This record gives sequence, C-alpha cells and structure tokens, in this order.
Amino acid sequence: MNTRAPIRFGVVGSGWRSEFFVRTARLLPDRFECVGVVTRSAERGAQVEAAWGVPTVRTVEELVTGAVAGSGVSPDRPEFVVVSVPWPVTPEVIREVVALGVPVLAETPPAPDAEGLRELWADVGSTGLVQVAEHSPFLPVHSARLAALALIGRPTSVQISSTHLYHAVALIRRFLGVPPGAATVRASSFTAPLLDPVSRDGWTGETEPAQAATTLATLDFGDGRSALYDFTDNQWHNPLRTNRLVVRGSHGELVDQTFTRWAGERTVLSSTIERRVSGIEQNLDGFDLEHLSLDGRVLYRNVYNGARLSDEDLAVAGLLDATGAWLRGEQGPPYPLAEGCQDHLLGLAIDEAARTGAVVQVAAEAWV
Repeated sequence: MNTRAPIRFGVVGSGWRSEFFVRTARLLPDRFECVGVVTRSAERGAQVEAAWGVPTVRTVEELVTGAVAGSGVSPDRPEFVVVSVPWPVTPEVIREVVALGVPVLAETPPAPDAEGLRELWADVGSTGLVQVAEHSPFLPVHSARLAALALIGRPTSVQISSTHLYHAVALIRRFLGVPPGAATVRASSFTAPLLDPVSRDGWTGETEPAQAATTLATLDFGDGRSALYDFTDNQWHNPLRTNRLVVRGSHGELVDQTFTRWAGERTVLSSTIERRVSGIEQNLDGFDLEHLSLDGRVLYRNVYNGARLSDEDLAVAGLLDATGAWLRGEQGPPYPLAEGCQDHLLGLAIDEAARTGAVVQVAAEAWV
C-alpha cells in the first residue's frame, strides 16, 4: 500500500499524449493528483473538464500558483509541470515554467532541432529543473530486462526494432550502459509494400499494401559498443510488425525475453522472462499484470496492481513516480535534459544519414 502523499503535477497541453498523464492520476488517486491542465481556449478547457474530470486554466502562471484551486497561491500547487505541447512550442513553455521556478517534465523531444536544443540548454540547462518524459525504459518488459542484464556480462551491442529515433536511442544507451556522448551514425532508408491495417485512431479498413519506409542505422559509440536501429513507418501501431530486441554481451545475449549465458565450465544456460497476469480462465481477480520473473526471481512487480493499466500506462506511472521521488530527494533524476538533448541529437543524425547517405559524426555537446 502507498503511504506517501500523492505526487501533484499540472499539465500544459490537452492533446493525445497529455491524456496519458491525466488518466494515470485519475486511476491512481492515492499516488498522483493532477491539479489542472492549461488549454489555449475556454472552449477546449470545457471539453477537457467534461472528458477528463480535471480543472483547466488558460495560463501557465495560473497553473503553477495554484489558481485552479481558488485565488492566490494554493498549498495544492503542482510539484512539477508536464509540458505536452507541439514540438515548436515546447521550448517556449519550458522556459516559461522554469522562469517561475517550477520543475518541468517535458514531453519528447525538448526542442525540434539541434539549434533549438542548444538554445534551450543555454537558457535553462544550468537550473537543473528540467527532466524529459522518456517513458520507454519504464515499460515493464524493459525494466525486467535491465534488472537481469548482468547475466550476459558487459553489454556490447544492441539491435532494436520497436520504437523510433530518440526513444530508441534512449533505450540503446540504457542497455549498453553508456552515458550521453559522441557517436558515429550511418543509415539507409528503403521502401517496400506493407499492409497498414491499424493507425492511432483504430482499424483503417485498408486491405491492400502501400509503400512504407524502413530506416536501418548503425550507431558506433566507441570502445566496442554499437547498435543496429530498425524502424518501419507506423511500427508502433501496425500489428504486422512486431517488436524485437537483442542485447549481446561478453558472456551471453538477450533475445527478446530469453537470456542465454555462460554459467561455468562446459555450461550454457537459457532462461525466459515469464509474465504472470491475473484474470485468466478461472482466476477471478480481474485482468492485470502481477509481475515478470526469471528463474523464480521477480524482476518487475506491478506496484499499481488493481488499476488495470496497460504496459504503456504503467510506464507513464513509473515515470511520474520517479519524477516525484527525485523532487522529494528519494532518488536521482529519471532522465535529465542533458540526456534528452543528446539522444534527440542522435535521432536527428539517423534521419540525416538516411536522407543523405553520408556518415554523420555526432559530437559531445555542451550539455555532456
């Protein structure tokens, strides 16, 4: 049972991604409280209030001073603000929140392009107030994989095909255990026919393939550490393209859910991560993730059991928890702006290399 006070946050923006944060608070009121949402118009605010069940205001200042709870500064002011707005607007809103002295959890990426990243860092980097909302490492399966990664020794390469650009780079670095820094990027893009039956909005009704682009890239981080990036248009939603992950190390490798490793003289073992869920067949506890384990050891336990969250929602909850724990001095920062900037820079390099065919050298920038 959670015994600490709920983590209070506000949200700037009312789009598709913003709703993930608000929904998490609604489903886990003992852990999180969304104190309000900033919308550009009163009309949109009324829609959000009706659909999401949270108060809205028109300005960041109203949100961070607690004006949503009444007049003046409220004791229920947010501990941090989630910035979830279109890419070009994100740096402006980050600056505005930081200028008011409030920590920020900014949706990815923190700025659209390399120059925007450098300008944002020059303006707010030294404050230490900005984290980036990279939720991918908080997915249950990635948390479980990372918890057992030592089984394969020193990780040396990652092959990933599941998510795109900066998200994939963040995961690559986490699995390799490398800090943000310089890298050499090579990439190519290929088109081929692929049926696209599902989009973000649901089933498309498509029955014939259309041309889809696949980007293949290699990233060389030096010291024998490398990555292979593989992503196809709409891979997040298209059920005809599954997720794949390979992490190779000095004493074995992880392939999706299976660890194969050296276990002593003349002994190689393979073990698979097991996912335990309730609500199957005669189990009456309701459908929910309980834990992920390997050889009887629990690698990830769902501390939000009972809320019936999807893996994506569990990752958002984990990110919010980690941000609150950082601000309350309970742990280190979840994903600092410096890491978000360098990972997006590498994502931009993948795009550039695929577009031009040139080898792109990414330097360690000022934030590193």
